[in-house]
Amino acid sequence: MSKLVVLQPTKQPSISLLPSSLSDFNGTKLCQIQYQRKVWQPKEALHVAASSTKKILIMGGTRFIGVFLSRLLVKEDHQVTLFTRGKAPITQQLPGESDSEFSDFKSKILHLKGDRKDFEFVKSSLSAEGFDVVYDINGREADEVEPILDALPNLEQFIYCSSAGVYLKSDLLPHCEIDAVDPKSRHKGKLNTENLLYSRGVNWTSLRPVYIYGPLNYNPVEEWFFHRLKAGRPIPIPNSGVQITQLGHVKDLAKAFIQVLGNEKASKQVFNISGEKYVTFDGLARACAKAGGFPEPEIVHYNPKEFDFGKKKAFPFRDQHFFASIEKAKHVLGWKPEFDLVEGLADSYNLDFGRGTYRKEADFSTDDMILGKSLVLQA
Repeated sequence: MSKLVVLQPTKQPSISLLPSSLSDFNGTKLCQIQYQRKVWQPKEALHVAASSTKKILIMGGTRFIGVFLSRLLVKEDHQVTLFTRGKAPITQQLPGESDSEFSDFKSKILHLKGDRKDFEFVKSSLSAEGFDVVYDINGREADEVEPILDALPNLEQFIYCSSAGVYLKSDLLPHCEIDAVDPKSRHKGKLNTENLLYSRGVNWTSLRPVYIYGPLNYNPVEEWFFHRLKAGRPIPIPNSGVQITQLGHVKDLAKAFIQVLGNEKASKQVFNISGEKYVTFDGLARACAKAGGFPEPEIVHYNPKEFDFGKKKAFPFRDQHFFASIEKAKHVLGWKPEFDLVEGLADSYNLDFGRGTYRKEADFSTDDMILGKSLVLQA
């Protein structure tokens, strides 16, 4: 697969410099080639050079993905520094984490306080430290990454958290890494960052998650459903409810980030990372209910075009089919998600929402608009 996608003309396309974005190939056929070829040896892909201690910088690391990633890196004896603005505690004990585990992590994690948009500070501070590897978890724009590359000319690897949202909307699914991308998407900054990494010639790897869920999730993904289930309210879902989507657990994503570290097969490659199964919106509502021990939910379908919600978001997912193939990561990296959907949702519920912790208060105002109209129609 890697040999196929690196073939490109000398003149690079204006939209994207990434081999993974070439739309001249048929994405479906190339995905099928990924499944069939047996030249990859996943088990050997795990002999990463990451076994040697690395001086690692994580841009971010105190909110969600980085919380779990940093713990895995510290357990592998890497020297890990978090670059944050210092507004949130650098360490906090996680539910289910023993006192000894937390104490060990707290004693080893390092912190570099600063604003990544202060480019001169980034250059001077990183240059003085001389990191081997950078994990950029919260980068959104290419101009935020360029100072990092300038400061670390001998960087061994730059590992980026991108998004499957960069793909161009298509009737042919699942999205594969070689599918066309959308330079106008709301994630265009991440796409531009991938292009920058490619053009600078550094050793980079980019992971493109779909929807991420799990304990500490600051996006209202599973939490949106849990709030309604706990309140015993109907769950309003747009249109038919059979729109297919995909969720990946944050701990599985963190392990994927570990498996690309020092892995030659991950060099200058993009990987989709998410769960094994796809799920409909209605199915997700029922899965959340099962995970939290709630009764079968009452689901109410509505037509979004009949409502004016203003700036409020009535549903946390894009109203379309949206899912990606993870076959490349499975075959090339030997990575495989450990959580199935209900098990992963239960992990999130039991370690977070079920303990009374969540990121956003429940807001049922758009629900009431939908349900109110539904009752009028029924009458």
